[in-house]
Amino acid sequence: MKINPNGFREYDARWIFEKDIDIKGITNLGKGLGTQIIGHTKKINPRVTVGHDYRSYSEKIKMALSEGLLSTGCNVEDVGLSLSPMVYFAQFNLNSDAIAMITASHNENGWTGVKMGIKKGLTHAPEEMSELKDIVLNNKFKSGKGNLKRINDFKNVYTQDLIKNNKINKKIKAVVACGNGTAGIFAPDIIRGIGCDVVELDCKLDWSFPKYNPNPEDLEMLHAISKAVKDNKADIGFGFDGDGDRCGVIDEKGNEIFSDKIGLLIARNLAPRHKNSKFIVDVKSTGLYSKDKVLTENQCKTIYWKTGHSHIKRKVNAEKALAGFEKSGHFFFNQPLGYGYDDGINSAIQVCHLLNNQNKKMSELMKELPNTYQTPTMAPFCKDEEKYGVVDDMVKKVQKIQKENIKIDNQKIVEVLTVNGVRFSLEDGSWGLIRASSNKPSLVVVTESPTSDDRKRKIFEFIDGLLQKTGKIGEYDQKI
Repeated sequence: MKINPNGFREYDARWIFEKDIDIKGITNLGKGLGTQIIGHTKKINPRVTVGHDYRSYSEKIKMALSEGLLSTGCNVEDVGLSLSPMVYFAQFNLNSDAIAMITASHNENGWTGVKMGIKKGLTHAPEEMSELKDIVLNNKFKSGKGNLKRINDFKNVYTQDLIKNNKINKKIKAVVACGNGTAGIFAPDIIRGIGCDVVELDCKLDWSFPKYNPNPEDLEMLHAISKAVKDNKADIGFGFDGDGDRCGVIDEKGNEIFSDKIGLLIARNLAPRHKNSKFIVDVKSTGLYSKDKVLTENQCKTIYWKTGHSHIKRKVNAEKALAGFEKSGHFFFNQPLGYGYDDGINSAIQVCHLLNNQNKKMSELMKELPNTYQTPTMAPFCKDEEKYGVVDDMVKKVQKIQKENIKIDNQKIVEVLTVNGVRFSLEDGSWGLIRASSNKPSLVVVTESPTSDDRKRKIFEFIDGLLQKTGKIGEYDQKI
Protein backbone atom coordinates (compact mmCIF):
# COMPACT_ATOMS: atom_id res chain seq x y z
CA MET A 1 0.00 0.00 0.00
CA LYS A 2 1.44 3.34 -1.09
CA ILE A 3 0.27 6.83 -0.04
CA ASN A 4 2.62 9.83 0.09
CA PRO A 5 1.67 12.00 3.12
CA ASN A 6 2.53 15.18 1.15
CA GLY A 7 -0.51 14.56 -1.07
CA PHE A 8 -2.78 15.88 1.69
CA ARG A 9 -2.84 19.58 0.75
CA GLU A 10 -4.40 22.54 2.50
CA TYR A 11 -7.90 21.94 1.09
CA ASP A 12 -7.77 19.00 -1.31
CA ALA A 13 -5.66 15.92 -1.95
CA ARG A 14 -3.42 15.37 -5.02
CA TRP A 15 -0.95 12.69 -6.04
CA ILE A 16 0.77 11.32 -9.13
CA PHE A 17 -1.09 8.04 -9.54
CA GLU A 18 0.98 4.92 -8.93
CA LYS A 19 4.14 6.92 -8.15
CA ASP A 20 2.78 8.61 -4.98
CA ILE A 21 -0.37 6.59 -4.37
CA ASP A 22 -1.52 3.15 -5.55
CA ILE A 23 -5.02 1.70 -5.84
CA LYS A 24 -4.86 0.26 -2.29
CA GLY A 25 -3.85 3.71 -1.03
CA ILE A 26 -6.96 5.17 -2.74
CA THR A 27 -9.17 2.57 -1.01
CA ASN A 28 -7.60 3.51 2.33
CA LEU A 29 -8.29 7.17 1.54
CA GLY A 30 -11.95 6.16 1.01
CA LYS A 31 -11.95 4.34 4.36
CA GLY A 32 -10.52 7.45 6.03
CA LEU A 33 -13.02 9.77 4.37
CA GLY A 34 -15.92 7.44 5.25
CA THR A 35 -14.76 7.29 8.88
CA GLN A 36 -14.51 11.09 8.99
CA ILE A 37 -18.00 11.58 7.44
CA ILE A 38 -19.56 9.16 9.97
CA GLY A 39 -17.79 11.02 12.80
CA HIS A 40 -19.06 14.43 11.63
CA THR A 41 -22.62 13.44 10.68
CA LYS A 42 -23.17 10.97 13.56
CA LYS A 43 -24.94 8.68 11.07
CA ILE A 44 -24.28 4.94 10.64
CA ASN A 45 -25.01 4.99 6.88
CA PRO A 46 -24.44 8.54 5.61
CA ARG A 47 -25.06 9.14 1.89
CA VAL A 48 -22.02 10.22 -0.10
CA THR A 49 -22.25 11.59 -3.67
CA VAL A 50 -19.25 10.68 -5.87
CA GLY A 51 -18.25 11.69 -9.41
CA HIS A 52 -15.15 11.63 -11.62
CA ASP A 53 -13.49 13.67 -14.39
CA TYR A 54 -12.57 12.39 -17.86
CA ARG A 55 -8.99 11.19 -17.25
CA SER A 56 -8.39 7.62 -18.39
CA TYR A 57 -7.83 6.30 -14.85
CA SER A 58 -10.36 8.46 -12.93
CA GLU A 59 -13.24 5.97 -13.02
CA LYS A 60 -11.00 3.18 -11.69
CA ILE A 61 -9.89 5.49 -8.86
CA LYS A 62 -13.50 6.43 -8.08
CA MET A 63 -14.41 2.74 -7.77
CA ALA A 64 -11.47 2.13 -5.39
CA LEU A 65 -12.41 5.17 -3.28
CA SER A 66 -16.06 4.00 -3.24
CA GLU A 67 -14.95 0.56 -2.06
CA GLY A 68 -13.28 2.24 0.94
CA LEU A 69 -16.35 4.38 1.65
CA LEU A 70 -18.67 1.34 1.47
CA SER A 71 -16.48 -0.65 3.89
CA THR A 72 -17.10 1.99 6.61
CA GLY A 73 -20.88 1.87 6.19
CA CYS A 74 -21.34 4.85 3.84
CA ASN A 75 -24.00 4.57 1.13
CA VAL A 76 -22.42 5.74 -2.12
CA GLU A 77 -24.47 7.52 -4.80
CA ASP A 78 -22.51 7.72 -8.06
CA VAL A 79 -23.45 10.51 -10.49
CA GLY A 80 -20.88 9.38 -13.10
CA LEU A 81 -18.76 11.64 -15.31
CA SER A 82 -18.89 15.06 -13.66
CA LEU A 83 -17.56 18.53 -13.14
CA SER A 84 -16.68 19.45 -9.54
CA PRO A 85 -19.58 21.95 -9.40
CA MET A 86 -21.99 19.27 -10.63
CA VAL A 87 -21.04 17.09 -7.65
CA TYR A 88 -21.38 20.11 -5.30
CA PHE A 89 -24.84 20.77 -6.83
CA ALA A 90 -25.80 17.09 -6.43
CA GLN A 91 -25.34 17.37 -2.66
CA PHE A 92 -28.08 20.04 -2.58
CA ASN A 93 -30.31 18.37 -5.16
CA LEU A 94 -30.08 14.85 -3.69
CA ASN A 95 -29.72 16.11 -0.11
CA SER A 96 -26.72 13.84 0.54
CA ASP A 97 -24.43 14.04 3.58
CA ALA A 98 -21.07 14.49 1.85
CA ILE A 99 -19.29 14.54 -1.53
CA ALA A 100 -16.10 13.22 -3.13
CA MET A 101 -15.05 14.31 -6.62
CA ILE A 102 -12.16 12.50 -8.32
CA THR A 103 -10.20 15.16 -10.20
CA ALA A 104 -6.75 16.66 -10.52
CA SER A 105 -8.38 19.75 -12.10
CA HIS A 106 -5.92 21.30 -14.59
CA ASN A 107 -2.82 19.33 -13.45
CA GLU A 108 -0.94 17.33 -16.09
CA ASN A 109 -1.87 13.77 -16.91
CA GLY A 110 -0.68 11.29 -14.34
CA TRP A 111 -2.06 13.39 -11.50
CA THR A 112 -5.16 12.43 -9.57
CA GLY A 113 -6.89 13.90 -6.55
CA VAL A 114 -10.06 14.28 -4.55
CA LYS A 115 -12.12 17.36 -3.72
CA MET A 116 -14.31 16.51 -0.76
CA GLY A 117 -16.78 18.14 1.57
CA ILE A 118 -19.29 17.38 4.30
CA LYS A 119 -21.26 20.59 4.92
CA LYS A 120 -23.29 21.54 1.81
CA GLY A 121 -21.50 23.90 -0.57
CA LEU A 122 -18.21 23.77 1.35
CA THR A 123 -15.04 21.77 0.73
CA HIS A 124 -12.51 20.60 3.32
CA ALA A 125 -10.53 23.34 5.07
CA PRO A 126 -7.05 22.76 6.61
CA GLU A 127 -8.53 21.38 9.88
CA GLU A 128 -10.55 18.70 8.06
CA MET A 129 -7.58 17.83 5.84
CA SER A 130 -5.24 17.29 8.78
CA GLU A 131 -7.93 15.23 10.56
CA LEU A 132 -8.36 13.07 7.43
CA LYS A 133 -4.58 12.66 7.05
CA ASP A 134 -4.32 11.44 10.66
CA ILE A 135 -7.18 8.90 10.19
CA VAL A 136 -5.71 7.53 6.92
CA LEU A 137 -2.03 7.33 7.90
CA ASN A 138 -2.84 5.74 11.26
CA ASN A 139 -5.50 3.33 9.93
CA LYS A 140 -8.16 4.58 12.37
CA PHE A 141 -10.97 3.16 10.25
CA LYS A 142 -14.56 2.39 11.19
CA SER A 143 -16.14 -0.67 9.67
CA GLY A 144 -19.68 -1.18 8.39
CA LYS A 145 -21.59 -2.08 5.26
CA GLY A 146 -22.87 0.41 2.74
CA ASN A 147 -24.74 0.18 -0.57
CA LEU A 148 -23.77 1.52 -3.99
CA LYS A 149 -26.40 3.25 -6.13
CA ARG A 150 -25.92 4.76 -9.61
CA ILE A 151 -27.78 7.99 -10.36
CA ASN A 152 -28.49 8.06 -14.10
CA ASP A 153 -28.62 11.18 -16.27
CA PHE A 154 -27.75 13.59 -13.47
CA LYS A 155 -25.83 15.68 -16.02
CA ASN A 156 -29.21 16.74 -17.44
CA VAL A 157 -30.54 17.80 -13.99
CA TYR A 158 -27.46 19.99 -13.42
CA THR A 159 -27.57 21.44 -16.95
CA GLN A 160 -31.26 22.37 -16.73
CA ASP A 161 -30.80 23.95 -13.29
CA LEU A 162 -28.26 26.40 -14.75
CA ILE A 163 -30.28 27.10 -17.91
CA LYS A 164 -33.78 27.57 -16.49
CA ASN A 165 -33.36 30.90 -14.63
CA ASN A 166 -30.64 32.39 -16.79
CA LYS A 167 -32.12 33.03 -20.24
CA ILE A 168 -30.78 36.14 -21.97
CA ASN A 169 -32.51 38.06 -24.77
CA LYS A 170 -29.50 39.63 -26.49
CA LYS A 171 -27.65 37.53 -29.09
CA ILE A 172 -24.18 37.13 -27.64
CA LYS A 173 -21.56 35.25 -29.67
CA ALA A 174 -19.30 33.37 -27.28
CA VAL A 175 -16.19 31.27 -27.83
CA VAL A 176 -16.34 28.36 -25.34
CA ALA A 177 -12.92 26.76 -24.83
CA CYS A 178 -12.45 23.64 -22.71
CA GLY A 179 -8.90 22.46 -23.50
CA ASN A 180 -10.29 18.95 -24.19
CA GLY A 181 -11.20 18.67 -20.49
CA THR A 182 -14.46 17.45 -18.93
CA ALA A 183 -16.17 20.86 -19.27
CA GLY A 184 -16.41 20.10 -23.02
CA ILE A 185 -19.59 18.04 -22.60
CA PHE A 186 -21.23 20.63 -20.31
CA ALA A 187 -20.25 24.23 -21.07
CA PRO A 188 -21.23 24.55 -24.78
CA ASP A 189 -24.72 23.09 -24.19
CA ILE A 190 -25.39 25.29 -21.15
CA ILE A 191 -24.10 28.53 -22.70
CA ARG A 192 -26.10 27.73 -25.85
CA GLY A 193 -29.10 26.87 -23.66
CA ILE A 194 -29.26 30.35 -22.09
CA GLY A 195 -29.43 31.87 -25.58
CA CYS A 196 -25.85 32.45 -26.78
CA ASP A 197 -24.43 31.70 -30.22
CA VAL A 198 -21.58 29.33 -29.28
CA VAL A 199 -18.28 28.77 -31.10
CA GLU A 200 -16.70 25.60 -29.67
CA LEU A 201 -12.93 25.40 -29.20
CA ASP A 202 -11.30 22.12 -28.08
CA CYS A 203 -14.54 20.81 -26.55
CA LYS A 204 -14.00 17.22 -27.67
CA LEU A 205 -13.01 15.12 -24.66
CA ASP A 206 -9.42 13.88 -24.90
CA TRP A 207 -7.69 12.97 -21.65
CA SER A 208 -4.25 13.22 -23.28
CA PHE A 209 -4.81 17.03 -23.55
CA PRO A 210 -3.20 17.14 -27.02
CA LYS A 211 -2.81 20.95 -27.22
CA TYR A 212 -2.36 22.27 -23.66
CA ASN A 213 -3.67 21.68 -20.17
CA PRO A 214 -7.18 23.02 -19.58
CA ASN A 215 -6.14 25.94 -17.36
CA PRO A 216 -7.56 29.46 -17.91
CA GLU A 217 -4.39 30.97 -16.39
CA ASP A 218 -2.24 29.18 -19.00
CA LEU A 219 -1.01 31.59 -21.70
CA GLU A 220 -1.23 28.98 -24.46
CA MET A 221 -4.93 28.46 -23.75
CA LEU A 222 -5.57 32.21 -23.47
CA HIS A 223 -3.81 32.90 -26.79
CA ALA A 224 -5.87 30.20 -28.53
CA ILE A 225 -9.12 31.70 -27.18
CA SER A 226 -8.00 35.20 -28.17
CA LYS A 227 -7.36 34.08 -31.76
CA ALA A 228 -10.73 32.28 -31.95
CA VAL A 229 -12.55 35.39 -30.62
CA LYS A 230 -10.97 37.61 -33.29
CA ASP A 231 -11.36 35.05 -36.12
CA ASN A 232 -15.07 34.57 -35.32
CA LYS A 233 -15.80 38.22 -34.43
CA ALA A 234 -17.17 36.97 -31.11
CA ASP A 235 -18.41 39.20 -28.29
CA ILE A 236 -16.65 37.24 -25.55
CA GLY A 237 -14.38 34.24 -24.95
CA PHE A 238 -14.62 31.81 -22.03
CA GLY A 239 -11.93 29.31 -20.98
CA PHE A 240 -12.76 26.54 -18.49
CA ASP A 241 -10.36 24.46 -16.42
CA GLY A 242 -10.28 20.66 -16.25
CA ASP A 243 -13.00 20.20 -13.63
CA GLY A 244 -15.13 23.23 -14.54
CA ASP A 245 -14.88 25.27 -11.34
CA ARG A 246 -12.85 28.14 -12.87
CA CYS A 247 -13.42 30.42 -15.83
CA GLY A 248 -11.11 32.79 -17.70
CA VAL A 249 -12.48 35.67 -19.81
CA ILE A 250 -11.27 37.30 -23.05
CA ASP A 251 -12.90 40.48 -24.40
CA GLU A 252 -14.11 41.01 -27.99
CA LYS A 253 -10.73 42.47 -28.98
CA GLY A 254 -8.90 39.34 -27.82
CA ASN A 255 -7.56 40.82 -24.57
CA GLU A 256 -7.34 38.70 -21.44
CA ILE A 257 -9.07 40.27 -18.44
CA PHE A 258 -7.78 39.48 -14.95
CA SER A 259 -10.44 37.66 -12.95
CA ASP A 260 -10.43 40.17 -10.09
CA LYS A 261 -11.50 42.92 -12.54
CA ILE A 262 -14.23 40.65 -14.02
CA GLY A 263 -15.43 40.09 -10.46
CA LEU A 264 -15.68 43.85 -9.92
CA LEU A 265 -17.71 44.30 -13.14
CA ILE A 266 -20.08 41.51 -12.04
CA ALA A 267 -20.38 43.04 -8.55
CA ARG A 268 -21.19 46.43 -10.13
CA ASN A 269 -23.86 44.80 -12.29
CA LEU A 270 -25.44 43.05 -9.28
CA ALA A 271 -25.22 45.91 -6.75
CA PRO A 272 -28.24 48.02 -7.86
CA ARG A 273 -30.56 44.99 -7.63
CA HIS A 274 -28.98 43.67 -4.44
CA LYS A 275 -28.32 46.72 -2.26
CA ASN A 276 -26.49 46.27 1.08
CA SER A 277 -24.83 43.08 -0.18
CA LYS A 278 -21.43 41.81 0.84
CA PHE A 279 -18.74 40.63 -1.57
CA ILE A 280 -15.71 38.56 -0.53
CA VAL A 281 -12.45 38.85 -2.49
CA ASP A 282 -9.04 37.30 -1.86
CA VAL A 283 -6.04 39.34 -0.72
CA LYS A 284 -4.38 39.08 -4.16
CA SER A 285 -7.29 40.99 -5.76
CA THR A 286 -7.35 44.59 -6.96
CA GLY A 287 -7.80 47.37 -4.40
CA LEU A 288 -10.53 48.96 -6.57
CA TYR A 289 -13.34 47.14 -4.73
CA SER A 290 -12.84 49.07 -1.49
CA LYS A 291 -13.41 52.50 -3.05
CA ASP A 292 -15.69 51.59 -5.97
CA LYS A 293 -18.35 54.25 -6.52
CA VAL A 294 -21.10 51.88 -7.76
CA LEU A 295 -20.65 49.54 -4.79
CA THR A 296 -20.53 52.48 -2.36
CA GLU A 297 -23.70 54.08 -3.84
CA ASN A 298 -25.53 50.79 -3.27
CA GLN A 299 -24.23 50.36 0.30
CA CYS A 300 -22.30 47.22 -0.65
CA LYS A 301 -19.33 46.12 1.42
CA THR A 302 -16.22 44.25 0.27
CA ILE A 303 -14.24 42.00 2.63
CA TYR A 304 -10.69 40.95 1.70
CA TRP A 305 -10.01 37.37 2.82
CA LYS A 306 -7.56 34.44 2.62
CA THR A 307 -6.60 33.17 -0.84
CA GLY A 308 -7.82 29.65 -1.66
CA HIS A 309 -11.17 28.37 -2.93
CA SER A 310 -12.03 26.64 0.36
CA HIS A 311 -11.32 29.79 2.40
CA ILE A 312 -13.37 32.12 0.16
CA LYS A 313 -16.25 29.60 -0.05
CA ARG A 314 -16.42 29.40 3.74
CA LYS A 315 -16.27 33.17 4.15
CA VAL A 316 -19.05 33.68 1.57
CA ASN A 317 -21.10 31.17 3.56
CA ALA A 318 -20.31 32.65 7.00
CA GLU A 319 -20.98 36.27 5.93
CA LYS A 320 -24.03 35.34 3.81
CA ALA A 321 -22.32 37.32 1.06
CA LEU A 322 -23.94 37.61 -2.39
CA ALA A 323 -20.74 36.56 -4.17
CA GLY A 324 -17.03 35.92 -3.78
CA PHE A 325 -14.26 36.45 -6.33
CA GLU A 326 -10.77 34.97 -6.36
CA LYS A 327 -8.02 36.25 -8.63
CA SER A 328 -7.34 32.70 -9.88
CA GLY A 329 -10.81 32.57 -11.51
CA HIS A 330 -12.82 30.80 -8.80
CA PHE A 331 -16.11 32.75 -8.45
CA PHE A 332 -18.75 31.93 -5.84
CA PHE A 333 -22.40 32.95 -6.15
CA ASN A 334 -24.72 32.60 -3.18
CA GLN A 335 -28.54 32.56 -3.18
CA PRO A 336 -30.40 33.65 -5.24
CA LEU A 337 -27.66 33.33 -7.92
CA GLY A 338 -26.16 30.01 -6.86
CA TYR A 339 -25.45 27.72 -3.93
CA GLY A 340 -22.26 29.38 -2.66
CA TYR A 341 -19.70 27.10 -4.34
CA ASP A 342 -17.40 27.82 -7.30
CA ASP A 343 -18.89 26.99 -10.71
CA GLY A 344 -17.01 28.19 -13.80
CA ILE A 345 -20.08 27.84 -16.04
CA ASN A 346 -22.22 29.91 -13.66
CA SER A 347 -19.42 32.52 -13.68
CA ALA A 348 -19.61 32.65 -17.50
CA ILE A 349 -23.42 32.98 -17.25
CA GLN A 350 -23.03 36.00 -14.92
CA VAL A 351 -20.69 37.61 -17.48
CA CYS A 352 -23.37 36.99 -20.17
CA HIS A 353 -25.94 38.73 -17.90
CA LEU A 354 -23.50 41.62 -17.57
CA LEU A 355 -23.31 42.01 -21.38
CA ASN A 356 -27.07 41.49 -21.68
CA ASN A 357 -27.91 44.22 -19.12
CA GLN A 358 -25.29 46.85 -19.91
CA ASN A 359 -25.68 46.99 -23.68
CA LYS A 360 -21.96 47.69 -24.04
CA LYS A 361 -19.03 45.70 -25.33
CA MET A 362 -16.75 44.01 -22.79
CA SER A 363 -13.82 46.32 -23.59
CA GLU A 364 -16.06 49.38 -23.02
CA LEU A 365 -17.13 48.05 -19.63
CA MET A 366 -13.48 47.51 -18.73
CA LYS A 367 -12.69 51.12 -19.69
CA GLU A 368 -15.23 52.28 -17.08
CA LEU A 369 -13.04 50.82 -14.33
CA PRO A 370 -10.21 53.08 -13.13
CA ASN A 371 -6.90 52.00 -14.64
CA THR A 372 -4.47 50.29 -12.27
CA TYR A 373 -0.90 49.10 -12.64
CA GLN A 374 -0.62 45.58 -11.25
CA THR A 375 2.19 43.06 -11.08
CA PRO A 376 1.64 39.41 -11.91
CA THR A 377 1.73 37.01 -8.95
CA MET A 378 5.43 36.60 -8.14
CA ALA A 379 6.72 33.67 -6.11
CA PRO A 380 10.21 33.86 -4.54
CA PHE A 381 11.50 30.49 -3.29
CA CYS A 382 11.29 30.01 0.48
CA LYS A 383 11.57 26.66 2.28
CA ASP A 384 8.28 25.14 3.50
CA GLU A 385 9.62 24.99 7.05
CA GLU A 386 10.70 28.66 6.96
CA LYS A 387 8.03 30.47 4.91
CA TYR A 388 5.47 31.06 7.70
CA GLY A 389 8.17 32.39 10.03
CA VAL A 390 9.38 34.78 7.33
CA VAL A 391 5.82 36.06 6.81
CA ASP A 392 5.33 36.57 10.59
CA ASP A 393 8.52 38.62 10.55
CA MET A 394 7.22 40.71 7.61
CA VAL A 395 3.93 41.41 9.49
CA LYS A 396 5.89 42.84 12.43
CA LYS A 397 8.18 44.91 10.16
CA VAL A 398 5.27 46.44 8.20
CA GLN A 399 3.34 47.24 11.40
CA LYS A 400 6.46 48.94 12.82
CA ILE A 401 6.89 51.00 9.62
CA GLN A 402 3.23 52.11 9.86
CA LYS A 403 3.59 53.02 13.55
CA GLU A 404 6.72 55.08 12.87
CA ASN A 405 5.07 56.87 9.90
CA ILE A 406 7.90 55.82 7.56
CA LYS A 407 6.90 56.57 3.96
CA ILE A 408 7.10 54.30 0.93
CA ASP A 409 7.52 56.39 -2.24
CA ASN A 410 6.31 59.45 -0.24
CA GLN A 411 3.17 57.62 0.92
CA LYS A 412 2.19 56.63 4.45
CA ILE A 413 0.75 53.17 5.20
CA VAL A 414 -2.93 53.77 6.08
CA GLU A 415 -4.10 50.17 6.56
CA VAL A 416 -2.50 46.82 7.39
CA LEU A 417 -4.51 43.64 6.80
CA THR A 418 -3.17 40.40 8.33
CA VAL A 419 -5.84 37.76 7.55
CA ASN A 420 -3.46 36.03 5.11
CA GLY A 421 0.13 37.22 5.35
CA VAL A 422 0.35 41.01 5.25
CA ARG A 423 -1.36 43.38 2.82
CA PHE A 424 -0.60 47.07 3.39
CA SER A 425 -2.40 49.97 1.68
CA LEU A 426 -1.01 53.47 1.06
CA GLU A 427 -2.77 56.85 1.04
CA ASP A 428 -3.47 56.79 -2.72
CA GLY A 429 -4.94 53.24 -2.72
CA SER A 430 -1.69 51.53 -3.81
CA TRP A 431 -0.93 48.30 -1.97
CA GLY A 432 1.52 45.44 -1.54
CA LEU A 433 1.07 41.85 -0.40
CA ILE A 434 3.41 39.24 1.10
CA ARG A 435 1.98 35.81 2.00
CA ALA A 436 3.11 32.19 2.16
CA SER A 437 2.06 29.92 -0.72
CA SER A 438 -0.34 27.24 0.52
CA ASN A 439 0.98 24.50 -1.78
CA LYS A 440 4.58 25.31 -2.79
CA PRO A 441 7.86 26.14 -1.02
CA SER A 442 7.54 29.84 -1.85
CA LEU A 443 6.10 33.18 -0.84
CA VAL A 444 3.59 35.17 -2.90
CA VAL A 445 4.22 38.85 -3.70
CA VAL A 446 1.77 41.17 -5.52
CA THR A 447 1.68 44.97 -5.77
CA GLU A 448 -0.78 47.36 -7.43
CA SER A 449 -1.05 51.12 -7.84
CA PRO A 450 -3.92 53.21 -9.25
CA THR A 451 -1.43 56.11 -9.61
CA SER A 452 1.54 54.95 -11.68
CA ASP A 453 3.59 52.03 -12.93
CA ASP A 454 6.56 53.59 -11.17
CA ARG A 455 4.82 53.45 -7.76
CA LYS A 456 3.89 49.79 -8.35
CA ARG A 457 7.61 49.10 -8.92
CA LYS A 458 8.73 51.14 -5.89
CA ILE A 459 6.41 49.11 -3.64
CA PHE A 460 7.85 45.88 -5.09
CA GLU A 461 11.41 47.15 -4.49
CA PHE A 462 10.46 47.98 -0.89
CA ILE A 463 9.04 44.46 -0.34
CA ASP A 464 11.97 42.77 -2.07
CA GLY A 465 14.39 44.78 0.09
CA LEU A 466 12.68 43.54 3.27
CA LEU A 467 12.68 39.94 2.02
CA GLN A 468 16.33 39.93 0.89
CA LYS A 469 17.44 41.08 4.38
CA THR A 470 15.98 37.85 5.86
CA GLY A 471 18.54 35.77 3.94
CA LYS A 472 15.87 33.09 3.47
CA ILE A 473 14.65 33.97 -0.03
CA GLY A 474 15.71 32.27 -3.25
CA GLU A 475 14.95 32.91 -6.93
CA TYR A 476 11.61 34.35 -8.06
CA ASP A 477 9.55 32.33 -10.58
CA GLN A 478 8.94 35.65 -12.41
CA LYS A 479 9.79 39.22 -11.54
CA ILE A 480 8.97 42.72 -12.80
